[in-house]
Amino acid sequence: MSKTEFTAVVPVAGTGTRLRPHTYTYPKVLLTVGDKPIIGHILDDLSAAGIKNVCLVVGYLGEKIREYVAKNYKGLAVTYIEQSEQKGLGHAIWLTRRAVAGPVVVMLGDTILDADLDVFLKSKDDCIAVKEVADPRRFGVVETKGGYISAMVEKPEHPKTNLAIVGIYSFHNSSALYNSLGRLVDSGRTTKGEIQFTDAMAAMVKEGHKIKPVPIDGWYDCGKPETLLETNRHILDKKKFSPKAKNSLIIPPVYISPTAKVTNSIVGPYASIGDGARIDSSIISDSIVNENASIVNMNLSGSLVGPSAAVAGRKDQLNVGENSEIRFDRTDCEA
Repeated sequence: MSKTEFTAVVPVAGTGTRLRPHTYTYPKVLLTVGDKPIIGHILDDLSAAGIKNVCLVVGYLGEKIREYVAKNYKGLAVTYIEQSEQKGLGHAIWLTRRAVAGPVVVMLGDTILDADLDVFLKSKDDCIAVKEVADPRRFGVVETKGGYISAMVEKPEHPKTNLAIVGIYSFHNSSALYNSLGRLVDSGRTTKGEIQFTDAMAAMVKEGHKIKPVPIDGWYDCGKPETLLETNRHILDKKKFSPKAKNSLIIPPVYISPTAKVTNSIVGPYASIGDGARIDSSIISDSIVNENASIVNMNLSGSLVGPSAAVAGRKDQLNVGENSEIRFDRTDCEA
């Protein structure tokens, strides 16, 4: 079966509450990690795997996602489905049932994965990515037998294994998947207050549907500030950019957008500087500075600076949202 027959479904309707204040005005998937927004890395991976048709489930601030994708991914055929009420991942995927025919691959919009998509797209079996985790109670968990999944449970209190479901799912027959989701939606059954994708797949397994677990190593969360910075470090290590800046010291790994202006500063290690950002007379390490932000006379580490934010003075750590402005008096800096 050709992998080009697959349609990709990517749910990106979440509000990203753990990344506030940034997500008050910006969808989580448009926050930068490495050299581009989270959704950019996901769409790059899908394109590299030969997938041409993508269905994005949007909701909160969805118009900004549409604008970014339209500008940067003209080669993809993208369909948008609106999830106006947050009822869970299973509900989000069920909403795409009329936009998908044939094989489907689902990739979650809040993680970046280092995985060979061909393993999922070319396998004769339906597949789910799994990874051993220290605390499986926070995830969907699978049990296996004879090389296939024998059971799965969403966020169990007493998990029987430590194999967590981590964000890639491929199904050759999407009708079987959507039929199971439809029965779940019609039943009104929820887990933890939401219509869970795991519950629909668990019902398929119970009915005899074969799903193969595929272990992956690279799984990078983008759901909160500390994990976003951790993912940023991983991408910078992996891609090894070679930026330059005027009268500045660059300590790799670092990404600086070609449209950013960096002068008289020390940048790195592990700093990402977005499009149109301005960095002057500052020291920036282990931080993400989003597009059009301005930083002057600052010493930042472990910080997130939102789009168009302006920060001037001296401080050690910040988490600044879009269009914010922070200044520290010189007397405060010298105290």
